[in-house]
Order: sequence, then C-alpha cells, then structure tokens
Amino acid sequence: MVTGASGYIGGRLVPELLDAGYRVRCLARTPSKLRDHPWAERVETVRGDVTDPVSVRDAMRGADVAYYLVHALGAGRGFEDTDRRAATVFADAARATGVRRLVYLGGLTPAGVPDQQLSPHLRSRREVGRILLASGVPTTVLRAAVILGSGSASFEMLRYLTERLPLMVTPRWLHTRIQPIAVRDVLRYLVGSAAMPPEVSRVFDIGGPDVLTYRDLMRRHAAVAGLPPRLILPVPLLTLRLSSLWVGLVTPVPASIARPLADSLRHEVVCREHDIARYVPDPPGAPLGVDDALALALRRVREARVTTRWSSASVPGAPSDPLPTDPDWAGGSLYTDERERLVDATPERLWRVIEGVGGDNGWYSFPLAWAVRGWLDRLVGGVGLRRGRRDAARLRAGDSLDFWRVEEIERGRLLRLRAEMRLPGLAWLEMYAERDERGRTRYRQRALFHPRGLLGHAYWWSVAPFHAVVFGGMARNITRAAERPEATGTAPGRGPGPGHVHGPGAGPEGAR
Repeated sequence: MVTGASGYIGGRLVPELLDAGYRVRCLARTPSKLRDHPWAERVETVRGDVTDPVSVRDAMRGADVAYYLVHALGAGRGFEDTDRRAATVFADAARATGVRRLVYLGGLTPAGVPDQQLSPHLRSRREVGRILLASGVPTTVLRAAVILGSGSASFEMLRYLTERLPLMVTPRWLHTRIQPIAVRDVLRYLVGSAAMPPEVSRVFDIGGPDVLTYRDLMRRHAAVAGLPPRLILPVPLLTLRLSSLWVGLVTPVPASIARPLADSLRHEVVCREHDIARYVPDPPGAPLGVDDALALALRRVREARVTTRWSSASVPGAPSDPLPTDPDWAGGSLYTDERERLVDATPERLWRVIEGVGGDNGWYSFPLAWAVRGWLDRLVGGVGLRRGRRDAARLRAGDSLDFWRVEEIERGRLLRLRAEMRLPGLAWLEMYAERDERGRTRYRQRALFHPRGLLGHAYWWSVAPFHAVVFGGMARNITRAAERPEATGTAPGRGPGPGHVHGPGAGPEGAR
C-alpha cells in the first residue's frame, strides 16, 4: 500500500513496485488524480486521508508492506502537528491490520544536533521516523538529503538558480556540505526495502558517492549543462527569509517550499553509514555520482520525459473543492463568464490547441498581463506562473499547469482547470471542443467563480470590466490557432505567459 502516489516520489515508486512483481494499492484523497497515469489500471486505488484512521485501516487490510510518502512541506503553521497526527494514525493502523513492514522516506539529519536546533522541516521528518519505528511493526526509515532528478524540487531550485543567474549573491547555506542522491537510487532503495527480513527495523542513511557544498553543486551543474562558469559572491547577512524569497522569485519553487528546503541546509547533511547495501546491494555503477545524476536529469528535461514533478502533489493550502454541480451551491453565488465560437477546423485539431495551453505556449491573450498576475501571486505567497507544465503536449488529471490544477480531462472534449492562485474565492476554467447537431466544430469556454465573503464579490466585479478583453481574446485566439493549417497548440506569436488582463491568476474568469 502506497501513500503519496500523486506526489513526486510516490508517482515514480508505484511503477517500480509493479515491475518488481508486487500488487499495489494506492491511498489517495482524490483518486481521479491517478486516473491518467500509465500504470493506473494496474493498481487498486482507494479514497482516503492519512489523518483518517478508518480510511487508513481499510486501505491497509491485506497489505504486507505500507509506504509512508507524505509530508506537509510548506503547509504553514501547524504542519508539525499534522505530520505527527498522520504518522500516529498510520502506525496504529499498521499494527492493528497486521502489516509486516513500514517504509518511510525522511530527511537526512546531522549527527548530534538536538531536535530544538533542527529546522522545523527536518525536526518533523525525524519525529515521523521515530513514531513509525515505535509502532511495533518492523520499519525501514530511509533518510536522504538533496534528491537529484528531473522534476524534483531540489533539482528545479538548483537548475533555475544556476541557469538564470551567471552572477549570484548567495546566503551562508551555500557553503554547507551535503551528500546528494539520484532519484533512481532512492527508488531502488525504496523497492528493495519491501523485502527486508523481519528482524531489521532501523534508520538507514542513503546518499550518492559525492560530498560537496551547495555552491560546488551549482558549479558542477553549470559544467554539466554546458554553461559558462558561475560567479558566486557569498553574503553572510542574507537571512533565511530573504534567501527563500530570492529563490521564490528566481525559480518555479515558491518561497513556502523554498524556505524549508533552504532552512534544512543550515546543517551539514552527510551520511554516517551505508548499511543499506547489506540488504539492498548496489549494482555496478550505483549509486550514481553527482555529474551522472545531473546529466540524466537534464536529459530527461530536454527530452520532455519528466514523469512526475515536485508540483505533482497539491499545493498546501490550495483549494481542492471540486466544481459544484448545484449552481447555487448551498445558497451561495456562482459567477460565470461563458463564450462560444464556431471553428473552421476539426474537433481534433481544436483539442490539440486546448490541451497545449499554458507553460511555454501561453494563454492566448496579453502575455504581459498574465505575467504581472503571476508575479503578484508570488508576492503574496502563491505559486505564480512558473510551475509551467509537466509535458508540453499532453495533460493528465492532477497535473499542475502554471497556477492551475487539472481537475478533469475528457480527452478530445473537455479540459477543466481549478485555480490554485491566492484568491478570495474558488475559481475554475473550462474549455470544450465539440461537434454540434449540424456537424460544425464549436469551441465553448466557461469561467466560474465562487466568491468568499464580501471581498470575493468585490473582486469579481472589479475584474468584470476586463472579461471581454481577457476571455473574449482567449476564445478568439484559441479558435484562430486551431484554424491555422500549421496549428500545433502554440499561441500565435506568444511566448510563455499568461495572457490577459489578469491572466490566469486573475479573476474567476479563468484567470486566477
């Protein structure tokens, strides 16, 4: 049984377990997010939450091994309590249902540093490991530092900092020694842990062969990526808060996630042992060194073969409410903006344009306005626009798409996006490719906004004057792109970026 299957590690672990011959059950709060994964039909998926004892016990019944791959990283205040409660529920359920082994991927912590001196992120990771080890069920706790792999938060932070800043003013944590590990080695250890003998119940440090500072890691990345050498100027007075905001502005990783990652680098995180090799032997050439891990990750990015990303998991605090079927929604308001256009193209061609929106293809209206909306969202702690897309051409349920999340996709017909930017309400954007009763291709676009309080109503009416420009322009440009013979799903003459007066991040319109 695997938790966190919609996340970065869990989404990669499931197919590895299947290929190793295991039957897999996934526990997910939103099972639809797993529906479009290539392995979805090979697993059993059950709905539930790790903080709910009943659903966790139900999911564990009949399971031999249970993987705990969830963490409230970036969830704001109270995340340690949430982690503690979820780990306790998980441990109790495993003991009650007869699970024979727990496997947990945590964070590498420095030797001899008491809990109160650790970053909240590492302190919580350490506590979760202790709770699971105390369950009475044989437990494997794997502790890793920086994980290098296409789409990981650590790799994306490293890649964007290195590629965008030839001259960097850096905080003190860039001088801390770390021991990175390639994601493929993390997965190999996770799969191998399922077969450990019952007498083994302990913590294992896992890492690659190279120990270096984060500054050296940035230089190695520049060399592997074929970039000129980077000039790095340390500034000891650059605080954690300032450095996390700096990371949030330069990289797709928002400050809410960058801060705990950077905070964890205050301490040296180097493996103290490699005992895992006794139980999961390293094949020739493994674990991968830093240069090979970086080269592999960069190749996957260039080839658009990134199977999961750090943003695969839902953003903590982001709305997860599905689109209401009742327009009044328990007596509340639901504002809408609807557009329709006939298209001189096949529904298939129109669908290719619809499925290609966002990321580098943009949003088909006013890129500057979308960009401004994305920056404003990041300034207030939101995800902004830079999450982009996992795949340039195809989407699947649960994918992040700039500051949207794919809530529903009926391939060839409907794309529904739910807004994850900071808004005084909930917002969705729907795009349809349909054939009408006369055989014509019709494009339908619907933006919906459910306001929260008086501020939500004021927000909708403040942006309403721009809807004709924003949503009208979006509908026109999408249909024109579909009508062009060479249409491939990219916006005419547009680079990455939003597109309208309050682009995706904006109004209920489909912009937020």
